[in-house]
Amino acid sequence: MTQSRAAASFDRRLTPARPGLAADHLRGVIEAGRYVEPRIEMVIAEVADVKRDPSFAAPLETQAIRGEVIHVYEVEEGWAWGQLQSDGYVGYLPAALLAPAGPKATHRVKVQRTFLYPGPSMKLPVERAFPLNAQLHVDHVEGDFSRVGQEGFVWSGHLGDCNAFEAGFVSVAERFLGAPYLWGGKSPLGLDCSGLIQTSLAAAGISAPRDTDMQETALGEALDSSLIAAGGLRRGDLVFWKGHVGMMRDSETLLHANGFHMQVASEPLRGAIQRIASGSFGQITSIRRLPQKPA
Repeated sequence: MTQSRAAASFDRRLTPARPGLAADHLRGVIEAGRYVEPRIEMVIAEVADVKRDPSFAAPLETQAIRGEVIHVYEVEEGWAWGQLQSDGYVGYLPAALLAPAGPKATHRVKVQRTFLYPGPSMKLPVERAFPLNAQLHVDHVEGDFSRVGQEGFVWSGHLGDCNAFEAGFVSVAERFLGAPYLWGGKSPLGLDCSGLIQTSLAAAGISAPRDTDMQETALGEALDSSLIAAGGLRRGDLVFWKGHVGMMRDSETLLHANGFHMQVASEPLRGAIQRIASGSFGQITSIRRLPQKPA
């Protein structure tokens, strides 16, 4: 089988293979000039853009949040090509935003954003801001602040244990109301429809794929569309269109990041259905219900 034919049968978003280079575990599956074992690195920036090509002008595919582990297969001209350990997404990241994996994270940011200060005082100039779900290693606590290695101090009230998660993902998603829409985004500074779902679920300790088509086949169980007319949808149900997804706040209200409002918005589901049907997404393709309580 030729390389092009083999590669065509795999999802490029999730397969660490490209012309001339592939992950070593794909040896015998995809033909490549070189097979490489990954180098394990970690995102040290607040948020790292994952690009389709090694260029700042390339489309944004997704984002990696501070503390995420990356399997790096090649670094060239300042760009690292690799695969996110969390959801398997493959792409290019600026190599300067990565570093060899250090001490294991002890805490997770549990608020939308928290500031990093040079010392244990809120009166000091802010140096950085970590987003929701950022993973940090705390050395010790000084008063109300936690020291993050040599980087600085974060207010301890904004952190939770890495294994402590939110009670419900819908409540997390509701905090993003008004956040700007950003294709490929996954932070309070901007996120897209599937990014809102994945980020909110992650805060509640639920793993989810990155893109809408992946989420539609992987999350929950399918519901009959007749539940819409019967008022049988409930908080936390996921409503899918081809290329779009939102979550229900209650039986009638949809919460979603969307290009119509260019932000995370809440609106009546019936109105959204009519508007979306007249656009490029068409009719609802499925409704999915997760077993976890979506508080």
